[in-house]
Amino acid sequence: MELLFNNFEAWKKYCQQEQKALYVPVLDYEMNLRGRSEAEIWAHLRKAYRVMSEAVETGLQEDMTSRSGMINNGAKRVYQYPTPVLSLEFQQLIARALAAKEVNSCMGRIVAAPTAGASGILPGTLYTLQKIHDIEEERILEGLLVSAGIALIIEQQASLAGAVGGCQAETGSAAAMASGAMVFILGGDIDAVFNAVAITIQCMLGLVCDPVAGLVEVPCVVRNASAAAIAFSSAQIALAGVGAVIPVDECVAAMGEIGQSMEVRYKETALGGLAATPTGQRIAKSVLISDIEMMEDEQESEK
Repeated sequence: MELLFNNFEAWKKYCQQEQKALYVPVLDYEMNLRGRSEAEIWAHLRKAYRVMSEAVETGLQEDMTSRSGMINNGAKRVYQYPTPVLSLEFQQLIARALAAKEVNSCMGRIVAAPTAGASGILPGTLYTLQKIHDIEEERILEGLLVSAGIALIIEQQASLAGAVGGCQAETGSAAAMASGAMVFILGGDIDAVFNAVAITIQCMLGLVCDPVAGLVEVPCVVRNASAAAIAFSSAQIALAGVGAVIPVDECVAAMGEIGQSMEVRYKETALGGLAATPTGQRIAKSVLISDIEMMEDEQESEK
């Protein structure tokens, strides 16, 4: 595939006509775009997935306290809590999504999938899916290519950036990528994959981006966990053959329209929503004072 599909319908039509799996045209596109061999692309994907897995494990094993103090080892506490609300697997899913995102908030190594603000969703979901079903890594990597294809179309028709489309564009897109990938990995057909994407987007429409103190910590980290849960529920619904009613391309168009209509203060500016609450403003002031003091200390030490 030398051209980038503009919509999901074209992607589906191509795969059906050419009798190719969903990931194949995305692989071809990557090879043409980057001028790399197929082996090099698979090696890059393998490295990316290992970084994702390491982020999950790091977040559950090491100290995850951010400079602001807003992030303080929440993933480990969730993972170790003795009473699962639903099931142990669900508890672990939530903890893993939190863990990978906490690594990002604490300046650790992550894969922006599709953004740093949503970096816990794909790792948390795919790591958990692999553990539950004992899936070979090669199948997970194929799912990652499917998720990349989903992101490429959303990027064209809506946005992946919170500054453009709100948090629906970041955690919403990541959850859609995850749900589609999971359905593909578990053997769902093209319609099931795209229904999962559509259902996920329907659940995430309108979510604003309102980072407290302008940091990608609150509410970003907990939204990664919630989005991971939505991705799993959407995948389960789609695998059962339940349709989204509204086609996936129309759902993406709705996401784009909502993003364009969203007021600026709800687009990563830290001017509205939770960032504008009294507590949010108090935290922002505290972070600013801390940053100024640190800069003054650094300047003093350089003298």
